[in-house]
Amino acid sequence: MQRNALRLVDCDQRALALGLTRDLTLADARARIPSLIAVEAQPEADAALLDRLAAFCDRFTPLVALDLPYGLMLDITGCAHLFGGEAALHATIARWMRAGGLSHRAAIAGTPEAAHALSRFGGGGIVPVGEDEARLRPLPVAALELAPDTALALSRAGLRTLADLADRPSVALSARFGTELAIRLRRTLGHEDARITPLRPPPACVVERHFAEPMLDKEGLETVVARLITEAGRVLEQRGEGGRAFEVSFFRSDGAVRRLMVETGRPSRDAKAILRLWRERVDTLADPLDPGFGFDAVRLSVPVCEPLETHQPSLDGRQSLDGQPSLDGRAVEDEAVADLVDRLVTRFGRDRVLRFVAQDSHHPVRAAKAVSAALPASRVAWPAPEPHEPPTRPLQLFEPPQPVEAIAEVPDGPPIRFRWRRLIHDVARAEGPERIAPEWWRDGSSEPMRDYYRVEDSAGRRFWLFRIGFHEPEQAPPRWFLHGLFA
Repeated sequence: MQRNALRLVDCDQRALALGLTRDLTLADARARIPSLIAVEAQPEADAALLDRLAAFCDRFTPLVALDLPYGLMLDITGCAHLFGGEAALHATIARWMRAGGLSHRAAIAGTPEAAHALSRFGGGGIVPVGEDEARLRPLPVAALELAPDTALALSRAGLRTLADLADRPSVALSARFGTELAIRLRRTLGHEDARITPLRPPPACVVERHFAEPMLDKEGLETVVARLITEAGRVLEQRGEGGRAFEVSFFRSDGAVRRLMVETGRPSRDAKAILRLWRERVDTLADPLDPGFGFDAVRLSVPVCEPLETHQPSLDGRQSLDGQPSLDGRAVEDEAVADLVDRLVTRFGRDRVLRFVAQDSHHPVRAAKAVSAALPASRVAWPAPEPHEPPTRPLQLFEPPQPVEAIAEVPDGPPIRFRWRRLIHDVARAEGPERIAPEWWRDGSSEPMRDYYRVEDSAGRRFWLFRIGFHEPEQAPPRWFLHGLFA
């Protein structure tokens, strides 16, 4: 409903041939064509279809963007030769669209704006290199898709084609109609290029395989994935990098796309380890990988890469059984733990396998944070205790701190006895206080300060207590809390 009337949002080719146009009221359209078939517009369904088409076109190039409201923009730079050239790629996309029951018009040009103008106003086709302006000059000014008032002003000035605008000085056009007109004209004529913004960020490394016939064999599919992982490892090795995330995309012959992602807790290019994670991922799928009528292509993308140094061999040059340089015991243990974490993340999900990382905060509760084990390590280092000194923070914290009853020998001094969980603990040793102020920018100025004590009872158990408040006349007595236990 627009302006108190039902209007046509769009028309097919037959309706356009009969003289119907967009924004025409439904009553006027039915008066002209009584047998008109009109269906309610579904913008959400149209957007979903366009997203599916974008995912389908991802098999041709990883740089796919929406050209709203009804189009797609593909950057095929460096990709056309994989399909036999631009003409063959153009024909392949046309064949797929017809097979899906979709009418379309495609153009290949030097800039996104030129391709858009040719597909919408010039009949589409392929523009040879360097001939963009010659093909675009006869197009109407509407191909620039300017604001309605600007288009009306150009029409009144007698400027009806792109050639009329191109033959006039750019400075004069900008002064009369604004800089946007000059920018759009330069980009449409191919004088200035602007990159598209793809739906999916371009990965740092991409390797893929296209099949002459759809592949149905799952064992053969795993062999292809293993070869892609090995090939990606060689590319990463040349760059001195390792991958933190590996995404395998399967393009089915019916247009469906299935993507599986595995992540590692550290940069890796170990083909065996990555393939093992991929198998774990496939085994845990609630919806098994169904080839349908077969897969036409498989792509391995590495969207996240980080520097990875090669391990230096020992001085005697000995290698391990798998051909890698031999590592010391600590390094082998770290590698084993990292592999275990990667397998757990792959099997149970990144949000269910957590680890603690240090935070830049003096507040004991905020000094550590549980994050996904798949995320990179925090740059904040854990505080190291002084040599031959006990740790300043306990391994176990109570949240919230547990109230205790404590007695101090002197006011505002360390406790000599406290009751916790109905048990009385006599303090043999105490150290403190360590005064910790609140983070006023988070907690506000009303949050009280805490005086912490490390205490040890007569049985050798160690506790982390703190006091809130002081012994002051006509004031409530201070309160004591147990915040943590030392190992």
